[in-house]
Amino acid sequence: MAQASKGPKSTSYDAYFENVQSRKMLPQSLQETLTAAFARIPVSSFPEVPGGKVIEIPADTSIGDAVRVLSESNIMSAPVRNPDIEYTTDWRETYLGIIDYAAIVLWVLETAGVAAAALSAGSAAATGVGAGAAGTLGAIALGATGPAAIAGLTVAAVGAAVAGGLSAEKGMAKDAPTAADKLGEDFYKVILQEEPFKSTTVKSILKSYRWAPFIPVATDSSMLSVLLLLSKYRLRNVPVIETGNSSIRNFITQSAVIHGLERCKGRDWFDCISANPISKLGLPFMTPDEVVSVQSDELILEAFKKMKDNQIGGLPVVEGPKKQIVGSVSIRDIRFLLLKPELFSSFRVLTVKDFMNTIASAIPHTGKVIRPLTCKPDETLGSVIHALASNSVHRIYVVGDDNGVTGVITLRDVISCFIFEPPNFFDNYFGFAAQEMLGY
Repeated sequence: MAQASKGPKSTSYDAYFENVQSRKMLPQSLQETLTAAFARIPVSSFPEVPGGKVIEIPADTSIGDAVRVLSESNIMSAPVRNPDIEYTTDWRETYLGIIDYAAIVLWVLETAGVAAAALSAGSAAATGVGAGAAGTLGAIALGATGPAAIAGLTVAAVGAAVAGGLSAEKGMAKDAPTAADKLGEDFYKVILQEEPFKSTTVKSILKSYRWAPFIPVATDSSMLSVLLLLSKYRLRNVPVIETGNSSIRNFITQSAVIHGLERCKGRDWFDCISANPISKLGLPFMTPDEVVSVQSDELILEAFKKMKDNQIGGLPVVEGPKKQIVGSVSIRDIRFLLLKPELFSSFRVLTVKDFMNTIASAIPHTGKVIRPLTCKPDETLGSVIHALASNSVHRIYVVGDDNGVTGVITLRDVISCFIFEPPNFFDNYFGFAAQEMLGY
């Protein structure tokens, strides 16, 4: 295959990964051996999702019904199927993308004029928000529980990654938090019964609120290709499609891989890498000036805007010129605006600090703002992996002695520590459609 011309996105992918590789102080032989092992692990080694069926949402589904499906299935996102295509072996015709719960809430906020009117109408909707769901809020609603439904690979296959996915089996824990946490039920009954939410379809917002391209792999693809998509190429999940059949068979997520790595503790290759201080591995892969943060006295809308503009899922909340960390907010926290009427009615003037305090007041037993996950530069990669896996979060903040934020380590960064991209691997293993969507 001829070398494709590289676009702006591919340049940023390459720059990120070149930075990672240049900063890792690991024996080249170890990296080559481990990368070769991942290249021999087929995706088919992963078991199917629990229940054997992936939840899919037709593109002509209303936003309200999509929220209901996500809520009832306890999932955060689902692939969107083209209802106009009955059968084809081409996944590009079958699937239009992935709809995410957070993306729906972002859209709701941007259409908040109508939603605010609905809430202020004094109907059952206004009193329904938060009445049932707010009382059940806790660590789950903050995204702090719920390990992925995963299964490790065999020892012969290195066992360095696991399968996770969207399941049709109601009540199963999914990738990171268990999705809408029944919040969607109130959300659906309250706001999404009003126009324009009632008649707006998933397809109409899918393109504007897409966080990442939809790029599946075949069941006979290698685990290395999946890990590269989840790290270098910044995908959060990779659909698995059986060759000759365009239906999705599985999802492999960043979180599932981290849980899999945590299970590899005690194996020589893992311990050899994870015993290193994060500073020796070049972590974090950014300078302090590159950290996107939000001051506690800024508006919460500014925080969510920064996340959307920078395509990131969370921010450290800091105070003062030294950026001392006092909390964190994530894209999932947007749903609190819709759970509590007092938040939603004032969200345009609500500060980040007030937002965090209000959330904390809904948490049983503590009533305190949950401390953000942090680490010091001399901590080991193994301890960071344990912290990320046990807390089921997507990032940990690196802080100095003064508790000032100096960096962020994401799931993507951790996965990148274990692999590199062999020469010409992209051209040989990714088809034209994938290259086009990734910006090549």
